[in-house]
Amino acid sequence: MGALNLVIGRWVERLPAWRPALTDLRGWVVPLLLLALLEILVRSGVLPAHQMPAPSQVAQTLYLLAQSGELWRHLHASLLRVGAGFAIGAALAIVIGTWVGLSRRAEAYLEPTFQALRAIPSLAWVPLLLLWLGIDETPKIVLIALGAFFPVYLALLAGIRNIDRKLVEVGRLYGLSPLALVRRILLPAALPSLFTGLRGALSLSWMFLVAAELIAATRGLGYLLSDGRETSRPDLVIAAILLLALLGKLSDSLLKAWETRALRWRDSFQGGEGGA
Repeated sequence: MGALNLVIGRWVERLPAWRPALTDLRGWVVPLLLLALLEILVRSGVLPAHQMPAPSQVAQTLYLLAQSGELWRHLHASLLRVGAGFAIGAALAIVIGTWVGLSRRAEAYLEPTFQALRAIPSLAWVPLLLLWLGIDETPKIVLIALGAFFPVYLALLAGIRNIDRKLVEVGRLYGLSPLALVRRILLPAALPSLFTGLRGALSLSWMFLVAAELIAATRGLGYLLSDGRETSRPDLVIAAILLLALLGKLSDSLLKAWETRALRWRDSFQGGEGGA
């Protein structure tokens, strides 16, 4: 009996160390419950299988795609397109957003044009990019870059404009050059807003990917969606949607981990366990 109490006591002592892992696992509760409910509804005939396949059938479709090697070709193509488009769009947004944030004159010239371009739907760019750039990889990457540009640009511009003016005045008082002012004061102070924009841009990059892969694509998750629609295979459509959701979540988690590391100096409110 004493040995049992000792084991229980040690387990209770280690429980606080497991709390972060348990918190992470809570995010799986709702998806798993929905999958189980969907499986029951389809198997019992409440939902028609030809319109909403059971999760087990979708899993089988993914397994067959992976076994044939087709899945990895589609994933590789989509990852390269999103990576290239996001990197180009975010880099341009950081450069131009910093310039516009520092210069009222640049804002007066560029801001109206950017606001008009931001309102154009992604699919409206497709025919124009086909006419200008052909049907190879270039128009696909450009379209994703367009989707990634505006969230980063707007967030960075707002972050720079919300910086305390006294910080800038202190930097100028110490004789910092414009480049040093940006590197040592403006960008570090605007980092929280920048990361918010980057995470929004990454999500939009995955959304724009589907529109991009409608441009004469023969590989990619967007192509899988289109192929499933044309061949009346809802299991293929849902498999592609789940892959897009999974990749979007994984890439956002990586960016969030980078944000946490880069902003570890902040002592910000993280929310309470009991809610409001």
